[in-house]
Amino acid sequence: MSICILAIESSCDETSASICVDGKILSNNIANQTVHEQFGGVVPELASRAHMQNIVPVVDIALQKAGCDITAVDAIAFTQAPGLIGSLLVGTQFAKSLALALDKPLIAVHHMQAHVLANLIPDNRPSFPFLCLTVSGGHTQIVRCDGPAQLKVIGETIDDAAGEAFDKTAKMLGLPYPGGPLIDKHAALGDATRFKFPEPQIPGLNFSFSGLKTSILYFLKNAGTSNLFKEEFLADEETRQKFITENMNDICASVQDRIISILLNKLKKAAAETGITHICLAGGVSANSGLRKAFAALGEKENWKTFIPAFEYCTDNAAMIAITGYYKFLEKDFTELSVSPSARSEW
Repeated sequence: MSICILAIESSCDETSASICVDGKILSNNIANQTVHEQFGGVVPELASRAHMQNIVPVVDIALQKAGCDITAVDAIAFTQAPGLIGSLLVGTQFAKSLALALDKPLIAVHHMQAHVLANLIPDNRPSFPFLCLTVSGGHTQIVRCDGPAQLKVIGETIDDAAGEAFDKTAKMLGLPYPGGPLIDKHAALGDATRFKFPEPQIPGLNFSFSGLKTSILYFLKNAGTSNLFKEEFLADEETRQKFITENMNDICASVQDRIISILLNKLKKAAAETGITHICLAGGVSANSGLRKAFAALGEKENWKTFIPAFEYCTDNAAMIAITGYYKFLEKDFTELSVSPSARSEW
């Protein structure tokens, strides 16, 4: 008997719905929100309002693309945490209402666990145990996976996430939102060895990006002449802007190269400590072409078997919620209708 999962993702500013049948993704519909571009970042109130407008048509289209009738759904999976609380509320309440109306089980999914399990969507998937470097705007983690329900964070950022480092750097460079993909584009045209940025010496498998962001800030304020945190070294605005304009590609390439080296050096250490050779990448930042290329090259050098989800499964999407919901369904891991969303949630 087939198992059909309807999944809903609404943790930030994408409204998404997906249909998964027996572990196969039949549809993955996403509605993006462009309203935030003028504000340079996601405005929570606007995001939740857009979710309310988008969620019904997004679910309808997902069902149509999958050729699935709503009555054939066996369970409703949804993102319960973490994320923007207003956005999560829309998805949670819709999923609860639908589960109640259809008399179907409800499955709560942790957003970051779903990013990891997105690697189980394709037919070419990792074998357990595997390690996953999960990199997004709000999280940077190394996760050990011994099974679909056996995930353990063995390394994470102690301050800022890698995705935030990309976005804040883009803002400092005067690039429009979202800036991370633009840094990637400029980096492809630049010399990554032109400028040097420090790599934080954090013990163990944890990450830190706050010091790197500060270093980049003063590098730009000093127009590349010094990284010293002293006001007397600061260049005037005209000099700074000229320096950034003339060196945009090389700055982006150098910053991206350092962020990637921080990520992959820790991943290499985690693989050595655990002896695991099936290594995955996940999260929104895993769509970065520089990271994907460097990850593949390191995997070949280290004799790893590497896995990266397709681009549509890297950024926030309901397909990753659906595949996680499918494995939870197999374990009968359902939740009560009294469940509430959480902006922050530990695993």
